[in-house]
Amino acid sequence: MSEPLHWWIIFNVFVLAMLALDLGVFHRHAHTIRLKEAVAWSIIWVVVALLFNVGLYWFWPDGQGGYTPAQAGLAFFTGYVIERALSFDNIFVFVVLFGYFKVPSKYHHKVLFWGILGALILRVIFIFAGVALIEKFHWTLYIFGGFLILTGIKMALAKGTEVHPERNPVLKLLRWFMPISKDYVEGHFFTRIDGRLLATPLFIVLMMVETTDLVFAIDSIPAILAITTDTFIVYTSNVFAILGLRALYFALAGVMDLFYYLHYGLAAVLVFVGVKMLLDVHWHFDIGIGWSLGIVGALLAVTTIASLLNPRKPDPPNPA
Repeated sequence: MSEPLHWWIIFNVFVLAMLALDLGVFHRHAHTIRLKEAVAWSIIWVVVALLFNVGLYWFWPDGQGGYTPAQAGLAFFTGYVIERALSFDNIFVFVVLFGYFKVPSKYHHKVLFWGILGALILRVIFIFAGVALIEKFHWTLYIFGGFLILTGIKMALAKGTEVHPERNPVLKLLRWFMPISKDYVEGHFFTRIDGRLLATPLFIVLMMVETTDLVFAIDSIPAILAITTDTFIVYTSNVFAILGLRALYFALAGVMDLFYYLHYGLAAVLVFVGVKMLLDVHWHFDIGIGWSLGIVGALLAVTTIASLLNPRKPDPPNPA
């Protein structure tokens, strides 16, 4: 890690303080998150991330990690945009999971809070492992690049994101390993019935959210490593994207069908960063961070606008 240790300490203390404030003050009591509240929190997290971005421009020592202050700020912003964009697929899966398990809306925030807290820990492990692999075995960049390209192509060819929670091996294992209560127990993850400890359906949903993020992290971490391998920049951009994911879910859950073509934009982003990684490692042709940001932004903008201008037609009703 090229950054001073106190940077890491200050940033993580800030994150923990924000999470404690979120759960202990603003969402101390379970309630349904309305659109106005969700949009407000989504804006707050974006503003906080952008203020941090500005801080990198001002306080990043010239040459640290091989970056000028402007390059460090641009690397963070590009990584943040990529991670935020890829989180749209997470939101779709959350909608399916909550619907499948019939989770009361007032408990959605609690599940996502603890799910995202677990996701932060998993992302840290993935980030440090990925950077360590690249530094020790440079040829792993070929694997990451090829994996991103194949994942992007697979995503583009898919006819839509289908989620089948009942087929999830984690769900099958949990149901075999521990007894589960039939009902939600006031938002608790565990309960006791006749002296016997049981997991509630809410705990099952939490585990499903965790495993979902684990799957998406396999795509998103290599994607940002194609932009920068500076651990601090990769970590902080990931953290801010994840912290804003919960509010983004509540703001967009009801309108996800409007962004039908964004699916292809995300696929194109994965293919682009995979190609960028391979060009850099094999031919030493570096597509600059500024150009990368412009290309990623253009892909997302075009597919978003296309979605809004040409909304998806509803499926015809099945004949009786």
